[in-house]
Amino acid sequence: MSFAADTKKELTQISQQSCCARSELRAILGLGGCFATIDGRRQLLVETENVATARRIYTILKEQFETRCEVVVRKKMRLKKNNVYAIRLPGAPAESVLEQLGWTGAVHDGPLAANWPKPDDDCCKRAFLRGSFLAGGSVNAPGSPSYHLEIYTVSEPMARVVLELMNEYELHARLTPRKKGHIVYLKEGEKIVDFLNLIGAVQALLKFEDTRILKGMRNQVNRLVNCETANLNKTITAAVRQLENIQYIEHRLGLQQLPDNLREVAELRLRYPEANLQELCRRLGNRVSKSGLNHRFRKLGKLPIGCGPIELRSQNIAKIGSVKRCLSKSLHAILELTQMRVFGA
Repeated sequence: MSFAADTKKELTQISQQSCCARSELRAILGLGGCFATIDGRRQLLVETENVATARRIYTILKEQFETRCEVVVRKKMRLKKNNVYAIRLPGAPAESVLEQLGWTGAVHDGPLAANWPKPDDDCCKRAFLRGSFLAGGSVNAPGSPSYHLEIYTVSEPMARVVLELMNEYELHARLTPRKKGHIVYLKEGEKIVDFLNLIGAVQALLKFEDTRILKGMRNQVNRLVNCETANLNKTITAAVRQLENIQYIEHRLGLQQLPDNLREVAELRLRYPEANLQELCRRLGNRVSKSGLNHRFRKLGKLPIGCGPIELRSQNIAKIGSVKRCLSKSLHAILELTQMRVFGA
C-alpha cells in the first residue's frame, strides 16, 4: 500500500468519544457525501477507494445512529482499476442522520451544502480534520523529491472551512482550485509532521520524520563532499598553474637566477605539488602568510620570459587529469563510507 493508504488505515483504528466520531463523520460527509437518485429512490451516497475508510463510515453510522447502510463495491474502469466502495443510506434515515449531525442544508441531488456546525472542542476539531483527510486527503511518501499533503473537495465553502481550521493550528495551509474542485495543501515538511500529529497518525508521523531526517543528513553529507571537491579542484588547478610557471622558468632561466624569496617558494612547490597554500605556509614555519605566498606565486607567473613550450604544458595537463581522477575516486569512497556509518547501510 501507499504511504497515504497506510496513514488512513492507521487513522481508522483510532478509538474516540461519541462527539469526536460525529465530528469526523461531518467532515467525511461534507467533503465526500452527496444525494443521488438511484432506482427512483433518493439516497445519501459516499464513495471511497479506501476499504478502511469505508469500514470506518459504516461503523460510525451503526454505533452512533443504529443505522444500517448498504455497501456496494464496483471496479473502476480507468487507470489502476481499483475497487470503489459506495456507502448508501436511504432518504429518510439519511435525513435523520444529517439532522442529528446538525446539518441545515436543503435536500437535493448533488454534493451536500457546507451547512455544518463548526466544532468547538479541541478533540472535535482534530477529529474533523481527521475525517477531512479520510474523505479527500493524500500525502506524498516521505522519500519523494518534494513534500506535499492535500485535501480535495468539490465545494469551495467546505474547503475554506478546512483551511480555517488547519490554520487555527498555525499550519500555514493554502487553498487553490483543482480541476472540478478545490484543494487545501501543505508543502513544508515540518507542517506536514504537525498535521499528522494533530490528527493522531503517530506511526505515519514517525516514519515520515525518520525518512525526512535521513534525507536531510544525506543531503548535508553530499553538500559537504561537493564543497570539498570544489575546494580540491581549485587547489589542484592553482597548483598545476604554478608548477607550469616554475618548470618553465627552470627550463628557460634556472631557479638559481631567481630572488631568494621567489626561489624558496618555487622549490617548495616542486617538492610538494599537491599541497594547498595553508600547508605550504606551515612548511615555511608560518613566516609567510597565505596572501603573501599567493603574491609570490603571482610574481613568478608574471616574469617576462615568454610563452612556455607546448610539450611541457601537455605533460602538466596529463598530470592534473590523473590527479583529479584519483581524487574523485577517493571522494566517492569517502562519501560511501560516510553514508554507511551514518545510515547503517
